[in-house]
Amino acid sequence: MSSSISRVLAAALCAVMGLSGAAWAQADGYPTAAESDPRTLGWMEGFPPPPDLRITNPDSVFFSFPRMRWSVCHLREFLPTEQVSRGLGAPTDFEYALDDGIDSVTFRPLRGDVEEMTWEESLAANYTDGMLILHRGRIVYERYFGCLDEAGQHAAMSMTKSFTGTLAEMLVAEGALDDTALVSEIIPELEVSAFGSATVRQVMDMTTAFEFSEDYGDPNAAIWVYNAAASPFPRDADYSGPNGYFEFLQTVGPDPSGLEHGVEFHYRTPNSDVLGWIISRVSGMEVTELLSDRIWSRMGAEQDAYMTVDGVGTPFAGGGLTAGLRDLGRFGQIVLNGGTWHGEQIIPAAAIESIRGGGSLEAFAAAGYADLAGGSYRGQWWIFNNAHGAFAARGVHGQTIYIDPTAEMVIVRFASFPIAFNSRIDPTSLPAYQAVAEYLMAQD
Repeated sequence: MSSSISRVLAAALCAVMGLSGAAWAQADGYPTAAESDPRTLGWMEGFPPPPDLRITNPDSVFFSFPRMRWSVCHLREFLPTEQVSRGLGAPTDFEYALDDGIDSVTFRPLRGDVEEMTWEESLAANYTDGMLILHRGRIVYERYFGCLDEAGQHAAMSMTKSFTGTLAEMLVAEGALDDTALVSEIIPELEVSAFGSATVRQVMDMTTAFEFSEDYGDPNAAIWVYNAAASPFPRDADYSGPNGYFEFLQTVGPDPSGLEHGVEFHYRTPNSDVLGWIISRVSGMEVTELLSDRIWSRMGAEQDAYMTVDGVGTPFAGGGLTAGLRDLGRFGQIVLNGGTWHGEQIIPAAAIESIRGGGSLEAFAAAGYADLAGGSYRGQWWIFNNAHGAFAARGVHGQTIYIDPTAEMVIVRFASFPIAFNSRIDPTSLPAYQAVAEYLMAQD
């Protein structure tokens, strides 16, 4: 999972680690999507809001459920950020062809003794905040819930990784970045860390081997050091740990079991921060600046995006992006189009081909993702290797850009599912996406 939003998110996640059972959070005793709707609960309403309805820092509770159902749309009120500028041009328009039949599409969840669900039922089951479906470049479905409306923005969580990975793939395709080079050749500061002996491609595909635990139940786990380093807030006077992402990365040691780079896939956010450092060093630009220059300002975005930063101003390349629903739809459509947008090649075709080609099946299998069996990971994208050739950007609590080339479909979902594991959401999401893809193809 992403360790984004620094220590406050990590603290909130402690309460939900280790839960298992049915696919829906309601089975674990959480309020339903309707019951936890921030408008129903009245979070931060009033001038000023009543004390019991305030969500603030430094209380460190803004990402606890159900508060996070409001907070995912308001991160700039809690954390420092950097702008991802859309530039000064006019937004590109979408054509609409709304399809009222999508809500009635049915599917059967992947696991459990569960009856068929409708698409509309799955939205509530997964605490959806925003849903957009593009078919052949036209918007066929668009809905908003909870804290989000069409003018709002929502935390993308680890979908940020796919933007970082795409920027790296672009630099590789253009010859500016050698993905076979050792990380230490580009970032000498990492020579003595575990990352120094890894190749750029191993970082991009998360087949690096290093000592890092994301066990939130272990007070001595490396995730706590990582989050403390990333925190933008004032530290205790006796704090002696690393300051910022870059300093933390220099402290990461080799895998204690002796595992070598390139053998197994392990989803670990520090890889994305290393990659952010690499592309910044190569391009001479912050990740936020590069994203704006190469993609955001060229795709006719409706809104600026923004990224959270650490205490020294480094953008969080592994999970700090917040953006509008339709703007993520634009990005997804560009990727589906092979990098083109309104006649302009925004992303090199070779970069998209590299992503869609997928990573090592053997390395990915070692991670043991039951609902993603047969998949792979490439350029910080999840490759499903299903019959439709689908692939996705994914983030905790249900964030998704799902691209289905066969159905010519892009799905973007923002969500605030109570539990920070997509394995809890996939059984009622992946078959739903496939069912909608088949429905849209049948309309042709």
